[in-house]
Amino acid sequence: MRKNFLSECCLLLWLLWLPISAIQAEGRYFGAVETVYPSWFKQSFLDLGEEVNDAAAEHRRLLILFYQDGCPYCNLLVERNLSQREIAERLRSSMNVVAINMFGDREVTGPDGNVSTEKEFAVQMRVQFTPTLLFFDEQGVVVLRLNGYLPPEQFKLALDYVAGHREQGLSYAEYLAANQPAASPGSLISEDFHQDPPYLLHLRSAKPLAIFFEQKQCPDCERLHREVLQDDEIRLLLAGYDVVQLDMWSQTPLISPSGERTDARSWARHLKINYAPSFILFDTDGKEVIRSEAMFKRFHTASMLDYCASGAYRSEPSFQRYLSARAEHIREQGRDVDIWQ
Repeated sequence: MRKNFLSECCLLLWLLWLPISAIQAEGRYFGAVETVYPSWFKQSFLDLGEEVNDAAAEHRRLLILFYQDGCPYCNLLVERNLSQREIAERLRSSMNVVAINMFGDREVTGPDGNVSTEKEFAVQMRVQFTPTLLFFDEQGVVVLRLNGYLPPEQFKLALDYVAGHREQGLSYAEYLAANQPAASPGSLISEDFHQDPPYLLHLRSAKPLAIFFEQKQCPDCERLHREVLQDDEIRLLLAGYDVVQLDMWSQTPLISPSGERTDARSWARHLKINYAPSFILFDTDGKEVIRSEAMFKRFHTASMLDYCASGAYRSEPSFQRYLSARAEHIREQGRDVDIWQ
């Protein structure tokens, strides 16, 4: 009798202990930050055709900001960029800013009159990152798109380009080339996984293709190599790619994945590469899958590489949903996830 009692007590203790141990075994999640958006953002019924017209009547333009809850890059945009007086005043005087939750359910009427939800509209506009900013002209046409967070100086250039209606005279890439400091002499930072020329990118490989556009004497490029590309997981993922590094301002000859004979500078312009560093991932058919043209950390970079190489993009068109699922899978294995690392 005593033996049965002790066995039942042990079983009860084990059942009580099991859920606690399971919770403790799950990895932790770091980096999510809640953001309070400025009170001067426009409170909108999300009829974007009307918003375009209202902005034009006030001699302004419409800026749509796509965000998501907990996004640290959205927080950086608000707390680092929009907290600067010069940026805030320039934005308030030249734009009506409307925020849209890329996973929200509010009704949105697009500039074309089509009605959808916030999350459906985000899909229609091919939003993959937050923040994504769309600047509209007076006819409801997107004249500039910023995918991801940009530091204040680069953000000010984008704002001046749109507020000054400069798209009527030159492309954004041309505007940046004319207003950014010229790259100093020097050389690109090489890695052992970079392929050597000639760059015959039309020749299909069993591997997907990663193209890194960089420039000489580039502080952000240096951070990419020092803080991101030295990560063991990222280097392991890159081993599954053909990796090509190009100077975005050079005339290095190449044949693009589509078979066009061109050079690095011309191809960068064709692809609308505006910042260094930027990288584009192509699948084995030469189709662009996803690109990074803003500031990303190790977790996001690794996730982009895995998203393309694993073929997950074929079944999950939303990179952000894939990112969330990947984070949960990692945590279920007992490993921590830090999206800000």
